[in-house]
Amino acid sequence: MKYIIVGGVAGGATAAARLRRMDEHAEIVLIERGEHISYANCGLPYYIGDVITDRSRLLVQTPEGFRGRFNVDVRVHAEVVAIDAEEHVVEVRDMRTGDIYKEPYSKLILSPGAEPFRPALPGIDIAGIFTLRNVNDSDRIKAYLKQVNATRAVVVGGGFIGLEMAENLHHAGLNVTIVELGDQLMAPLDKPMAAIVQQHVREKGVSLRLQSAVTEFAHSEDGSISVLLQDGDMLSADVVILSIGVRPDTRLAKAAGLSIGKAGGIVINEYLQTSHPDIYAVGDAVEFANPVTGRSMCTYLAGPANKQARICADNIVLGNKHVYNGSVNTAIVRVFDLTVATTGVAFKHLSAAGMPHIVSTTHSGSHAGYYPGAQDMSIQLAFSPDSGRLLGAQIVGHEGVDKRIDVISALMQHSGTVYDLVAYEHAYAPPYSSAKDPVNIAGAVAENILAGRHWIVHVSDMMDDERMTIVDVRTPEEYAAGSIPGAVNIPIDDLRTSIAQIPVQGRVVVFCHVGQRGYLAQRILLQHGYENVFNLSGGYKLWQSYHKENVRINAVKTI
Repeated sequence: MKYIIVGGVAGGATAAARLRRMDEHAEIVLIERGEHISYANCGLPYYIGDVITDRSRLLVQTPEGFRGRFNVDVRVHAEVVAIDAEEHVVEVRDMRTGDIYKEPYSKLILSPGAEPFRPALPGIDIAGIFTLRNVNDSDRIKAYLKQVNATRAVVVGGGFIGLEMAENLHHAGLNVTIVELGDQLMAPLDKPMAAIVQQHVREKGVSLRLQSAVTEFAHSEDGSISVLLQDGDMLSADVVILSIGVRPDTRLAKAAGLSIGKAGGIVINEYLQTSHPDIYAVGDAVEFANPVTGRSMCTYLAGPANKQARICADNIVLGNKHVYNGSVNTAIVRVFDLTVATTGVAFKHLSAAGMPHIVSTTHSGSHAGYYPGAQDMSIQLAFSPDSGRLLGAQIVGHEGVDKRIDVISALMQHSGTVYDLVAYEHAYAPPYSSAKDPVNIAGAVAENILAGRHWIVHVSDMMDDERMTIVDVRTPEEYAAGSIPGAVNIPIDDLRTSIAQIPVQGRVVVFCHVGQRGYLAQRILLQHGYENVFNLSGGYKLWQSYHKENVRINAVKTI
């Protein structure tokens, strides 16, 4: 048997290594158009920012090392330019000589990855404008920063990579501005959670230009780059990083007649087969059904690519026995002092897909409050109103965010529910958690909502409804430091004796800092004859961040 893999890194190199472990006698050829076959592309921003100083640590395996260990015919600087699926032959161009030759195969694996989106804007090819996708890109950016002694950077795009680049350029001593077309950073987040991140980024001294589109790049007289925005403003930069997004590289697959799906990726079945039975595909270029929504999607994450590669190799050697169940898109990123993680589907996307859902937000300590160093962690859950099935989660915090998102992700992959979060048994000691872990608390709040014991209102609704009585049940000191406009202060401990101050008729919204005292106030009022009482989900903490960002967005719209 002869296996050819097109493309290395997470998908292709993993598939090649697994094929060798499963079949010692097969001929395996790995064809990669770059010079590196296996590298830590997620570490590239940190290399640029000098957090990672040893470049060699980014290289997981060299072509020579891969050949020696796995007995794989590794061909770098080689590009597959055509596939004859019926004849089981690929055409390969040697990128150093230009020579083209044919190579037969028994089975073919496509791992072409994705390519950064580079819009056709005037001046896009000016020196100093970069995309970041591989080690060579990072080398060019790092060298250019030193060459021009850069002090100002513009990052176009406020997604995961854009934020990592902004942080690392800031770490390297540059003044950084992020230009984002949307009205928030990090599109996978819902606006209230994104607001927390935006406030933190601004506090770190990074300038945000939301709802801003770049229309042109131009040379400036001082040698810098002029970045012209749609609203007429101009930013000056020594370096520009384009982080607008990526799209599946399907050019080879399209030319070979393979099926391309609605999401723009190579269509695969549950065995990772393409529309041709002897051609498989893995990684950023493939699309599959989202396990939550059932809609076609691509995912640009190393974890799913590695898992696909293992399953794909097994199916090629053993026959189609192992099924790929899709990805719930679990991702995490550090944004300065914050850690931001997501899994599943945001509630805005659930709404767009027409999927009924409930959303709740809780705030808990990263570990026991009486043990030094506990920090706030905000967890947003989206779940089914019928079964309580988990549909999505977003966490913003500091330490411990990773293990909480992993717990929720693991449950989601097995159709877990909010009741499973309540029952989840965790390792507890004061430095690591509390007797009730933050995921237990998030699940318990969701369970109360499903049981009809806890009625909630969201911060986005508070911006629009002026027909409610708003009661702040925090202490007078907390109230004096800032509250929701129009709120009356009745501390929770005085609520029973001061209940007559609250009209029985009409809608009542109660809130505290994070929601716990608000829930108690709601339970008191509901059992004293009040019939229309809601607790503000996420409390004043979430409202404050959301309100500040909403005011900024509206101010931009007004201008």
